[in-house]
Amino acid sequence: MNELLEEVSLVERPEKNKPLGILFWVCVGWVALNVFGAIFANVLPLQNPLFENFSAVNAGPGLHHLFGTDDLGRDIFSRVVYGSRVSIAVGVGAMLIGFGIGAPLGMLAAYRRGRFDMVLTTVMYILLAFPAIIATIAVLSFWAPRGLAKIILVIGLASVPLVYRVIRTATMSIATKDYIIAAKVQGATDRRILVKELLPNVTPIGVSFLLIGVATVITLEGALAFLGLSVNPPTPSWGNMINEARTVMAQNPWLVIFPSLALCLFLLCLNFIGDRLRSHFDVTEVKL
Repeated sequence: MNELLEEVSLVERPEKNKPLGILFWVCVGWVALNVFGAIFANVLPLQNPLFENFSAVNAGPGLHHLFGTDDLGRDIFSRVVYGSRVSIAVGVGAMLIGFGIGAPLGMLAAYRRGRFDMVLTTVMYILLAFPAIIATIAVLSFWAPRGLAKIILVIGLASVPLVYRVIRTATMSIATKDYIIAAKVQGATDRRILVKELLPNVTPIGVSFLLIGVATVITLEGALAFLGLSVNPPTPSWGNMINEARTVMAQNPWLVIFPSLALCLFLLCLNFIGDRLRSHFDVTEVKL
């Protein structure tokens, strides 16, 4: 019986991996550089991002201030590096919460089906019907005092329904494959099928969506900063730096150019990496 099942079983594997390309690795390097700067900003030879030097207000880029200074004399380069901490922490932290809750529920619902799937999917679609950004703004507006942990938690919980839908859809397309049915016939436990068979095939889709989700959440943090709902000044983030620059951008365009450039490049790289990984790990059924 085992030999017969092995002959007819199907496995998921790439028919032909698409090359990642040099641009992919350039993007990976840029993302890694930003993450490195965010983690080790305290030990890097950077100026204090909160130090106000009133003798160098609105100075242009130069040797002592690579990106210039803002209207309070604070070093823009240092604030961009330190600001990546908040933006990246919000993006990664929120999506880890979303995946930590939504991904297991999505896999279980797609695999179990029946009433469990129907009830859970109905609840998630009801939550999806209400705009997540509106819910996030409403909660953060009334949940004072705000802090980084609260922002991460609120956005993370708001992302659960979307993560659930993506992972559930991906799992459903795999759960009916012949090799899953063969594993059930052989007496494999549900836990083994979920961990050994479904999870490895759902992971590439999940990783791709995770990266794109991080980029989306970072954009959301920037939007919240414009509404005064992100971290409180003078703590820098890319979003609130751009927001603070609105009043002085005519006198000092560098104050908005460099944070915007850092934000855009990071988001572009994340989206490109996620899209290229999705294409690279695109799988098809292949007979053994």
